[in-house]
Formats: sequence, C-alpha cells, structure tokens
Amino acid sequence: IGSFVIGVPVVGHQIGIDDLTPEKFDPLGIFLTYPFVIATSADAPYSTMEELAAHAAENDVALGHFGDVLTPTQVTKALAANMDFEWGSDAAFDALDCNTLASGDADVVNTTLQLILPCLDDVKVLVSITDERIPLVPDAPTAGEVDETLDIALWNGLFVHKDTPQDVRDKIIAVAQKTAMSDRAQAVAKETGALIYWQGPDESAERIAQDIETVGRIESILE
Repeated sequence: IGSFVIGVPVVGHQIGIDDLTPEKFDPLGIFLTYPFVIATSADAPYSTMEELAAHAAENDVALGHFGDVLTPTQVTKALAANMDFEWGSDAAFDALDCNTLASGDADVVNTTLQLILPCLDDVKVLVSITDERIPLVPDAPTAGEVDETLDIALWNGLFVHKDTPQDVRDKIIAVAQKTAMSDRAQAVAKETGALIYWQGPDESAERIAQDIETVGRIESILE
C-alpha cells in the first residue's frame, strides 16, 4: 500500500523514473488535502489577490515558499502570471511561519495554515490552495475561485499495485474510509485546517485525470 501525495500518480510516470513507468498504481481513495494558503501580514496594503496584483505592479513583493516543485508553489506562481504580475523575488524556506512574515524575510508566504495558526489574528489569508474553502478562514477564496484554470490542491491518497485483488482492495477501503471519517480524524481537520474526507476509487481516478490536465496547463504557463 502506498500513501502518495499528488506528484506520484500525476507526474511520477512522466519524469523518467523506471520504477514508476508505465503507471503501476491504482487509487483506492483520496483522503486528505493539505491546508496550503497564500498569506501576508495583517498590515499589508492588500487583502485580495487582485489588490496584491495592483500593488505588485509598482512594488517589489517577496514570496516565500517550500520549493518550486511543490504544487502549491506552482499554483502561486501561475496565479501571478495569469493575473499579469511578477513576484519581485522568491525563495524557498525550511520553515514558513509567523516569524517569516514578522521579520520581513518574505512579504507573502505560501505555507500551510497550521504553521501560521498561532498568529492568525496578525495575518491575512489571501487564498487557500485547496479544493474547498478552509473552515478556519472561510472568507479566503480557493485558488480555483480566483482562477478556475488553477483548481488543484496538494492531496494525499491510498494506492495499490494494479495486480492487487479486488477483495483486498475492498478491505483496505473499508478500514480507510472508516478511519478518515472518524471523530478523531475530523478533530484533526478542525484543529489544523486540513480537509479530511473520503473520495472512492472512481472519483479519485477522475480527479487524477483532471489534475494531470491542470499540471500540464501550469507547466505551459510557467515556461
């Protein structure tokens, strides 16, 4: 059984890794969306992506992220390209939290909500890079709401080899679904902003197909 983030099933078989080529895994279900957000300080002179775009047209805005290869970083950069502005600079950080913004190391950060929860009153969340709005910051639109061509998120799912018997798949799915929808798992979602749910095999396969299209679109935008 593999617990894979989006990269393995979406691009793993396309980047020259022999062990992943051709596609060797089937999804049993997707169960988690990481609560990535684009956030800035509460006193920043912009509160939406549109206002940020106008501000960045005349000012350098420094972006902090976790690395160019991550889907949320690519969405953040593609959003800027589609909104016709450029980041003044961008850099990858080992940690992106309240101190990153407070110290001025970055003007805008692409990070997970739980890392800025301690200072949520001192920051503004401009966008969530999730499939649905995050209940802890319900006023922040998703990236897909801002730009429907960039409706994608960093998720995690369960996968098995294609030769796994159906009865084995059914047993794993039954346990995984029960766990994802348990009170304990939903409490984690409520506390951290993560989205925890269960999408079955067919829905997951459709989502992966859509994400492959979206990743291709993002790659062409960023070329």
